[in-house]
Amino acid sequence: MRDQDFERRRFLIHSGQWLGLLALGPVDRIAASPKFEKNPFTLGVAAGDPAPDGFVIWTRLAPEPLAGGGMPQQAVEVDWMVAEDENFSRGLRKGKALADPKLGHSIHVELQGLRPSYWYYYRFRAGKFESPVGRAKTAPTPSASPDQLRFAFASCQHYEAGFYTAYQHMAEEDLDLVIHLGDYIYEGGIGKKGVRQHNSAEILSLNDYRNRYALYKSDELLQRAHARFPWIVTWDDHEVDNDYAGEASEDDQPRAAFLERRANAYQAYYEHMPLRKQSLPSGSSLLLYRRIRFGRLAEFSVLDTRQYRSDQPCGGGRAPLCEAARDARQTMLGEQQEKWLYQGLAASGARWNVLAQQVMMAGVDLNPGPGELFSMDKWNGYVLERARLLSFLADQKISNPIVITGDIHSNWALNLHCDPERPESPVVGAEFVGTSISSTGDGVDFPESIREILSENPHVRFFNAQRGYVRCSVKPSLWQADYRVVSMVTKPGAPIHTRASFVVEHGKPGLEKA
Repeated sequence: MRDQDFERRRFLIHSGQWLGLLALGPVDRIAASPKFEKNPFTLGVAAGDPAPDGFVIWTRLAPEPLAGGGMPQQAVEVDWMVAEDENFSRGLRKGKALADPKLGHSIHVELQGLRPSYWYYYRFRAGKFESPVGRAKTAPTPSASPDQLRFAFASCQHYEAGFYTAYQHMAEEDLDLVIHLGDYIYEGGIGKKGVRQHNSAEILSLNDYRNRYALYKSDELLQRAHARFPWIVTWDDHEVDNDYAGEASEDDQPRAAFLERRANAYQAYYEHMPLRKQSLPSGSSLLLYRRIRFGRLAEFSVLDTRQYRSDQPCGGGRAPLCEAARDARQTMLGEQQEKWLYQGLAASGARWNVLAQQVMMAGVDLNPGPGELFSMDKWNGYVLERARLLSFLADQKISNPIVITGDIHSNWALNLHCDPERPESPVVGAEFVGTSISSTGDGVDFPESIREILSENPHVRFFNAQRGYVRCSVKPSLWQADYRVVSMVTKPGAPIHTRASFVVEHGKPGLEKA
């Protein structure tokens, strides 16, 4: 690469960093040569949102991570380096980024000009301290047809409920990326029965949320998984407030007060995730839905099912379907996101089209015996919008729709029917629901209480309530999902094994046992 080309690209990278800060207001003071008495890289490093020519690299300076970070109200210049080997001796590129107090001294560098489908190593330096080394792989070019994509998806990592043993094993997998589907933190106070404890009462302020993220990100196994692969992230409810819906809180907090809390939560989320500047929050809004492409093999539509949704109908919780659930105004995605999703799916040239989202899309009757009960926090509470989406997938003949889901602390494999209320309607796609990393504790393999429920829901092909993640291998002709589970999380060090595997063949919607 010619020197002037590299310098131009480096300028663009720096410009992106500064433009994001300008949106928050002027920078008062800058420390070009910072001095630290303690290591400021206590929260590790991360990379995210891979593109053919680069990805985001992230860190946050926090020498006192559980006390607001321990940084002065002063911006700090941080050196970053990226190279083709972990010794940083081959293809070295470097630059400076600004850690500003307005973003909690977090850093988001959008790398450009890298080779497609290639592993890179990165690190940061501030004062005399160097960060851990992370690695990330760029995506293929849009016209490429990769032979395989390997990724894992996970969700729900309640710090108090268990250890992050699943991440220990995930970091040892041969993966191209990780997708996190929400509940990265939990907002509640200090519990009495957990194996670990939260660091405060229920969180409300920006400083509260920053300290809670710092507690979670201080976990060594989580840091290891972040440093090993690029991540694609989206949120669910606990990043703000349990079961919140749009501008409605769980406990009917006044709207203005809740939007202030949501703004604090959204800013802390951005500060701690490897997100691009397009997701820089503006008050209580943050643009999180986006599209990630891997050549012509797979395209991920990453959804936000919290920020724009209507309140849960039918009284919330579990309830029979009521008129409110069928109201045409009831929305999970909001008008703009729904339109964006349909446009992207219609234009996609990918073999596999993946919806990475939070709550179960398939309808599951949770009442054994006569009568029906559905979870109103899931797509069951948004009947017409779900019907539009599934009909769109069928009518437009979208290639190999796959839905990946988190939220419910259990593993499910389900067929998606064009009309969920008519089990005889055609199968249009498959949904893989992943269990939690730690939430709800150890879990069980197969509780007897679920057996009758499954018998009344024939589209459910698998259920399991242990902890773990789902590993996916995507090839042009076949998608395989392996449900990876650990026996316990209340004690560290549990081994991992594959509890079940399912495949979907190209052009043949529906699950088959591998």
